[in-house]
Amino acid sequence: MPPFDSFILLAEMRTGSNFLEDTLNTLPGLRCWGEAFNPNFVGHAGQTEQAGVTMDRREADPMALLRAMKDRTDGIAGFRFFHDHDPRVLSHCLADPRCAKVVLTRNPLDSYVSLEIARQTGQWRLGDMKNAKTARITFDAAAFARHLSRVQTFQQDLMRGLQVSGQTAFYIRYDDINDIDILNGLAAFLGVGARLDGTSGKTKVQNPGTLQDKVTNYEAMVAALAHFDHFDLDRTPNFEQRRGPNIRGLVTAADSPLIYMPIKGGAEGRVIQWLTALDGAAPTNPEMAQKDLRKWKRQHPGHRSFTVVQHPVARIHATFARHILPVGPDSSADSFADLRGTLRNRYNVPLPEDGITDTAGHRAAFLAFLGFVKGNLGGQTSIRTDASWASQSMVVQGMAQFMSPDMILRDCQLHAGLRALAEQIGKGAPPVPAEEAGLLPDIYDDAIEDAVRGAYQRDYMMFGFRSWR
Repeated sequence: MPPFDSFILLAEMRTGSNFLEDTLNTLPGLRCWGEAFNPNFVGHAGQTEQAGVTMDRREADPMALLRAMKDRTDGIAGFRFFHDHDPRVLSHCLADPRCAKVVLTRNPLDSYVSLEIARQTGQWRLGDMKNAKTARITFDAAAFARHLSRVQTFQQDLMRGLQVSGQTAFYIRYDDINDIDILNGLAAFLGVGARLDGTSGKTKVQNPGTLQDKVTNYEAMVAALAHFDHFDLDRTPNFEQRRGPNIRGLVTAADSPLIYMPIKGGAEGRVIQWLTALDGAAPTNPEMAQKDLRKWKRQHPGHRSFTVVQHPVARIHATFARHILPVGPDSSADSFADLRGTLRNRYNVPLPEDGITDTAGHRAAFLAFLGFVKGNLGGQTSIRTDASWASQSMVVQGMAQFMSPDMILRDCQLHAGLRALAEQIGKGAPPVPAEEAGLLPDIYDDAIEDAVRGAYQRDYMMFGFRSWR
């Protein structure tokens, strides 16, 4: 049995997809049905019906068109798909291992210029040079940035869809759609026995000149492109393990329609005290499953969910003081006892077995612990990343897999944030308990700030944290 029973040609406008479709349709055993799921037509411009399926029926049931194209194809049926076509179809096809993925790409600057020329001339397809229309465009850096973002986002989504489903695609560049050997390789990938002797003559290249010939402000374009970060140099590398939504860790107020989505190591204690004062009773951690949370939401109209992010310096020091420093059988560090030994013996964190009593020792141990945390978050240790020092941005990202918080409050403005939250549910806000900084003000300096920033670059960037003062 052939490996595929259909194919999807994933491309964008002005990447040569018309030409590739025409060539593939000369192969016995293949048929490409055009832009079958374009929101403005079906198949090709002006068409409102294809394979016996109308646009209205396609909108109601896109799978009906997929089935009809397969039924009416002697061999493997396929179609072209762009980023703005029906997302229901993309989800279905990406998950289907029997649907072959063919990815056609082109230099995004060339495709942008070609697209702007087509918009000016109104000519989207050329059959013979005698009918060619030409134009020169003015490069718009902002418009190109939007075009590039669309192209890159679509490609990243495709790659992730293939990776998580364990599939691969046949990649072909615009510059290769005239290469018979590569096109015959595509036929072999699709499982078709026939081979090509030449390409289709139905579609011609519309703008064969250089970019200097097509762009009126070429020098300005070159200067503007110098500001584009082609290698993503400004990115914040992130090798931290992704986190789940942790629905069982959610906290519900005793009476008010509030769900607190805690971030471990942060302002949990202060928020729990505030929720207790708000309702006169302690909030609960019902350890809900997803169905329980949906039920709770239905039973509490007007509900609000929220989380609190804390400055990374304050949060990681609180974690250090709460879990790493304490010693003795009655300490809160019991579950961290093995980690303490590992930090001491393998990562050179100066943690005397009888505890630390002086400020200098506290600072030295904290700095060494920060070095461990940086390596741990960077995937350089065999130790699991504990929720109490995981990046807050990763925790919030994990929450959003099921439910995004309605409000993300900053601990430095917790009074104002919780007051606004209470107003939304029609209640007066009790005062917020004061924060206890412990020894942090005594040991904080530029070295600690730099060490924390080095470990939590993404949190500083995502939440706009300044230096801790």
